[in-house]
Amino acid sequence: MQDDIRGEILKSLKRVVIKIGSSIITQCEKGQASSANGLNADNVRSLAGTIRRIVDRDCEVVLVSSGAIMAGRERLGLHRANLSIPEKQACAAIGQSYLMHTYEKKFEKQGLKVAQILLGHDDLENRKRFLNAKHTLEALLEHKVIPIINENDSVTVDEIKIGDNDTLAATVACLVNAQLLIILSDVDGLYTSDPSIKRKKGESFPEIIEHVDCITDKIEKLAGRSNSAVTVGGMYTKVLAAKQTMSFGVPTLVVNGLDKSVPDKIFKGKSVGTLFWAGREKIKTRKHWIAHTLKPSGEITVDSGAAKAIVNRGKSLLPAGVTRVEGKFEFGNAVCILGEDGTEIARGLVNYSLRDLDRIKGMKTGAVRKIFGENFYEEVIHRDDLVVL
Repeated sequence: MQDDIRGEILKSLKRVVIKIGSSIITQCEKGQASSANGLNADNVRSLAGTIRRIVDRDCEVVLVSSGAIMAGRERLGLHRANLSIPEKQACAAIGQSYLMHTYEKKFEKQGLKVAQILLGHDDLENRKRFLNAKHTLEALLEHKVIPIINENDSVTVDEIKIGDNDTLAATVACLVNAQLLIILSDVDGLYTSDPSIKRKKGESFPEIIEHVDCITDKIEKLAGRSNSAVTVGGMYTKVLAAKQTMSFGVPTLVVNGLDKSVPDKIFKGKSVGTLFWAGREKIKTRKHWIAHTLKPSGEITVDSGAAKAIVNRGKSLLPAGVTRVEGKFEFGNAVCILGEDGTEIARGLVNYSLRDLDRIKGMKTGAVRKIFGENFYEEVIHRDDLVVL
């Protein structure tokens, strides 16, 4: 059954995004200290051969690659466990050029051209720049060039970061309308329980979950943090990335990229790793951008009636349903909509600043009109700018 599902995905596969974790291109053995890490050119060469075989299947490839900071640490000789933000940014600056130089050399031997794309959250939060990035990637693919994407870590800080590269890969997969996201990690997939925990005598070893068709609270709890010294995130961020792509109609496959036989098995439709796929229709591109790309600037809590109207009847949010506002938002910013129990039920683009909304929360339309005159919005968030989560 699983092979049939994977085979169906492969039938329509014309564009794939592959996320390469730091552990896939590092030279250290698993479990070594981070000070021993460095870029392994042989691993990149092997990866180039794999990409060549995928391209030969008439499939376009976009790469999202980690490893810049790791490579920079090695070049600068910074072997301390904890680095300051400026030191990490310096490592990213020198490491990114070294990383791309290595990719360029190894991929060129396979007859493949590559291009570097550095993205920041500002590039994706602004709708115009978001579309510009999309058009650039489309042009590169049209000219048979493989884009290699990373976050611009040399200038970003936590407040403006996209996050981990699993999140970036999910965003890119939706941006380019890929038919599959493959995450190459140092684990075999999502297990039924944490495989790193020592088992008691007689206990069975956790099994790989081959297929996840709905990401529930239970699935999120199964995803543990990474113990690797060279990666950020772990299985939890991969599950969240899959949650993002699934809502856009893109399946995600998490596999062990250290096993050189895995890519060929994938394209034979074999059941390797964990496939996250519900087969649902995707939400509209703009609404996906609102839900998964924009960083919320605040929170709006609504009463039970407004929550039901939004979730069950597809209605807009009106001032009368708002009970509480928090954050720092202005007109047009993205905000989270919370139910009475604090659970996030939706996201959207707000038509009022925090100051004005705090003033009119709970009011009927007529009362709001008396305050602002005719120059006001009936909806706090229009249903066209609102995404139910």
